[in-house]
Amino acid sequence: MGVTSRSPRWAIAYKFKSEQALTRLNHISYQVGRTGAITPVANLEPVLLAGTTVKRASLHNADKIAKLDVREGDMVFVEKGGEIIPKITGVDFSQRPPGSEPSHYITRCPECDTPLVRKEGEAVHFCPNDTGCPPQIKGRIQHFISRKAMDIEGMGGETVELLVDQGLIHNYADLYALTKAQLLPLERLAEKSATNLIEGIEASREVPFEKVLFALGIRYVGETVAKKLARSHKNIDALIEAVALP
Repeated sequence: MGVTSRSPRWAIAYKFKSEQALTRLNHISYQVGRTGAITPVANLEPVLLAGTTVKRASLHNADKIAKLDVREGDMVFVEKGGEIIPKITGVDFSQRPPGSEPSHYITRCPECDTPLVRKEGEAVHFCPNDTGCPPQIKGRIQHFISRKAMDIEGMGGETVELLVDQGLIHNYADLYALTKAQLLPLERLAEKSATNLIEGIEASREVPFEKVLFALGIRYVGETVAKKLARSHKNIDALIEAVALP
């Protein structure tokens, strides 16, 4: 039966029933991911669950909200998927406040106000403004510099936000044009930090091709697919040529 990159297909893991808690959903907010995917988030009254205090839980997409008929002000049942990720599993309708209004999914991006799109057959709404939506820009760069990708030492999420907010970078290609002189005037970047950052960027030029592919953040190209593509196509030119074939 073989194995996936994470687990054997011939094995079954038996788990204890997840602990469940009841708490109030105060309001629903929306996050924008690096791919432009919009994720609705339930902001909850803090509740102790499986050893930690839970304040937020993903609502996944518009279909999930409609299926649960979850509304702001509802008392909701929360549990941790795989004992890690908080999720809402149901609503206690007997405690629903009078005059409660159904939840209406947003139609515009909460960050850049661009109208959202939802492709046929997909559950997730997307912000199509990939070059102008700040969370998408910062998210793609943060993915690019991460340890499993280009592994740029001396650079973290706060530094990415600082560089983007200061207009020094607009995409991950701009990282390779940065100079020490541009970094030194910035807060939290002294001589040593600026030197380490520039050296980390230069060192990333030597990472294997599979890591570069993964770093680009191409949809459906995760670590495993990137490794397979790199084995069969030794460089980006060979890959482009293969994609261009009819």
